[in-house]
Amino acid sequence: MGEGVRGCAPYPLPQEPVATMPLGPAVITERYPVIAYIGLGANLGEPRRQLEQALALLGAVEEVEVLKVSTFYLNPPLGPPDQPWFINAVAQVRTRLAPEELMRVLRQVEAALGRVRGVKWGPRVIDLDLLLYNGEVMAGPELVLPHPEMHKRAFVLAPLAEIAPGAWHPVLKKSAKELLEEIDPDSRGALQPAG
Repeated sequence: MGEGVRGCAPYPLPQEPVATMPLGPAVITERYPVIAYIGLGANLGEPRRQLEQALALLGAVEEVEVLKVSTFYLNPPLGPPDQPWFINAVAQVRTRLAPEELMRVLRQVEAALGRVRGVKWGPRVIDLDLLLYNGEVMAGPELVLPHPEMHKRAFVLAPLAEIAPGAWHPVLKKSAKELLEEIDPDSRGALQPAG
């Protein structure tokens, strides 16, 4: 079992060994490691197991170290209501990968776990989002930082505020804790620890 974080559920590693994720030529642009936050979610198959596998695969990437993982939360789907509830979490990682390269790694992990992109906000085996990256702000065709919807989503802000209440949104100039306090109480109340 991973150590987890005080007050947070530890994340178990899969029983089978996990090989190092093949990156190809990695783009290491950061001289020193930086902190980034990744949102995880799933509602098809075995969501808890898929989140655990995604965390193990991320941890197997040479330039990514998983530092903290929030509690897993059960919450209603954001998109079409005729789909299973999601399990969501947030992980804090330390990396020297450039944000675009880290995003490419997240897509590789999704593909390794069987993610097929379909309906927007539809059901999925795994979903990995780069939420924050070292306070950077960027808008590109493949990546927008901070994640453009994160401040509207209790299922992102609750786990983020749990592991890093001071995580700073560089555009809104507010902490994760402050953003969570602004979320509709009904939306926050719909979240349940996935036990």
